[in-house]
Amino acid sequence: MRNIKIFDTTLRDGEQSPGASMNVQEKVRVAKQLAKLGVDIIEAGFAYSSPGDFEAIRTVGNEVEGPVICSLARAREEDIRSAWDALKDAPKKRIHTFHSTSDIHLKYQFRVSRDEALKRSVEMVRFARSLVDDVEFSPMDATRTDISYLCEVVEAVIEAGASTVNIPDTVGYSIPVEFSAMIKTIHERIKDKAVISVHCHNDLGLATSNSLAAVLNGAGQIECTINGIGERAGNCSMEEVVMAIRTRRDLFHADTKINTEEIMRSSRLVTKITGISVQPNKAIVGANAFAHESGIHQDGLLKEKSTYEIIRPESIGLRSTKLVLGKHSGRHAFKTRLKELGYVFTDEELNKIFERFKRLADQKKDIFDEDIEALISEGVAKVPEVYSLIDLQIVSGINQKPTAAVKLKAGEEIIDSLEHGDGPVDATYKAIASVTKTKSKLLKFEVKSITGGTDALGEVVVSLEEDDRTVRGHGADTDIIVAAAKAYINALNKLEARKKQ
Repeated sequence: MRNIKIFDTTLRDGEQSPGASMNVQEKVRVAKQLAKLGVDIIEAGFAYSSPGDFEAIRTVGNEVEGPVICSLARAREEDIRSAWDALKDAPKKRIHTFHSTSDIHLKYQFRVSRDEALKRSVEMVRFARSLVDDVEFSPMDATRTDISYLCEVVEAVIEAGASTVNIPDTVGYSIPVEFSAMIKTIHERIKDKAVISVHCHNDLGLATSNSLAAVLNGAGQIECTINGIGERAGNCSMEEVVMAIRTRRDLFHADTKINTEEIMRSSRLVTKITGISVQPNKAIVGANAFAHESGIHQDGLLKEKSTYEIIRPESIGLRSTKLVLGKHSGRHAFKTRLKELGYVFTDEELNKIFERFKRLADQKKDIFDEDIEALISEGVAKVPEVYSLIDLQIVSGINQKPTAAVKLKAGEEIIDSLEHGDGPVDATYKAIASVTKTKSKLLKFEVKSITGGTDALGEVVVSLEEDDRTVRGHGADTDIIVAAAKAYINALNKLEARKKQ
């Protein structure tokens, strides 16, 4: 059975989704989860593009064990040199360089001939190969490239030292029957001289289909992202291709090394950090992916789960039973449940999370795994608290202008503020802004329920901007106004941390 390598580009192409920018610490956190997930290669960024990306690649390479760490680089010596400088201390490293090959790109964007593009591609692959043993080359816009010329480029870069050739559907133009024929032609030309990779975009909703068609015709690597995020309509979705191959091994005669039980946790982490929500009907990781409302479906499931479920929820890290924990639960039971969820903490960390759990249990009748995950996310890897919420009181009504009384701790000082607003959240934010004297601008405000019921834990995500710095803050509480205050303060603390950096 063939092994299909998973090349995860969440930290590079995924980050190119509008609003999905990640700082170094967030990239490292996602990269460590990708290592737990078992991806083969992590494309950690584009080293030459910014100091932040350079530092992220360097840090991921130094701190994340297991996968090969990769940097993207244009077919330019300065790009490739920068990629090498960022990767040189990583135990396993790859340089991924690219140059366009389609006539439309060569004529209008690069203004070079086919011969010139071929020559530069070969020279830059050879240069990259002088620095690292593992070099990947992508002929950008391959699916709109003349197939004879494409094969000529592929064969030439393999001869120059590329061990992986990636065939990107850069603009999501190709159709599965067409893409599979292209991969088959290339595979017949190069045999086993290099691994054929595919990088498909979802502009026509066919990224996953095209990637799977490529596997059936010789591709040995799939480039993809968690939740399918990425440029424009996104990339091939990692969870979809992995579970399609795993579920239909009888057809593909192949599999991946992905630890599928980490899929859901990976999805939620990327959602939390980027702020990009997963649509409810999204395959594999959507909220409704394992929900059944039809009476016929429910009847079949009660008799035999395989009647309407082709994937076990447990296989991607979901648990179909609710967590039976409440205000009478002890520390030992709570610690055991955390361990079952895959979390291990120091005694000090456990005490802090347990205190938040007990406060939540006094407010909620039922505690679900999602509530526990939210508590952990709120308490772990927190930024230094310049500001912290001490108390919040709201007065609001039909004939009463909303008023917020906020008490904050700023450094060692306790400060009160009373403000009116158009609504309770507006009043709260005006009061916090008054205390902190912030000049930040609120770009985005999102509210969602983590679980069901009127006592559900609510999560608020905000985006703030100040002096060209943009940060995202998170807050969770059964009181949505308190959650909103926590999210705003969390974002302000991040701004302060950025200023110090």
